[in-house]
Amino acid sequence: MSNYANFQVGERFPLPIKNQQDGGLFQIDANGCMFILQLSRHDIIAAEAFRTGKMELALYEQDGLLFFLYQIDGIFKEGWGDAPFSLAGIKPELLPTKKSLADHTLHLYLVDTTLQILLAQRDVAIPADFMAILGKHVAAQKTAPMDSTAFALAVQTIWAQKSPAQMREAASAVIEVPLDIPLPPSKQKLN
Repeated sequence: MSNYANFQVGERFPLPIKNQQDGGLFQIDANGCMFILQLSRHDIIAAEAFRTGKMELALYEQDGLLFFLYQIDGIFKEGWGDAPFSLAGIKPELLPTKKSLADHTLHLYLVDTTLQILLAQRDVAIPADFMAILGKHVAAQKTAPMDSTAFALAVQTIWAQKSPAQMREAASAVIEVPLDIPLPPSKQKLN
């Protein structure tokens, strides 16, 4: 459904990213759900960990805000990262639609912040409970949009109260993404 599948590893990341610093960005738009992890320091191990490694993703809700939480083995030694969700920066023609919310796929991208090169990508199936929370927050933000200044202040207030690890403890929904290393043909069972 989305154009996200057409991105090529090793080429310039085709979407503009306003905030070019290390960290995560979670977005839902007319093409579906996407998470971009930007790193300025990385190696082949980080790219492979992102592409095939174990991950845990979660959603935390507080005061009408939604935080996308992530922990990726092989990239982060410990701890959680968080990406607050907002529709504030999305152009009206790119806002999420009923069709884009029906696509239960989360597109994950690892991007080099310095060169803006796509290092790795992966798709993860979104369970119904996780998708229901995303849909609820999209509807709420479409109905009562929050301007970027008020959003930033609300996020800062929550960050002052809770760490990402504390948010994870009170998460509304979790996706556990298993290690996904394909077996070489010689090791696969033949039917």
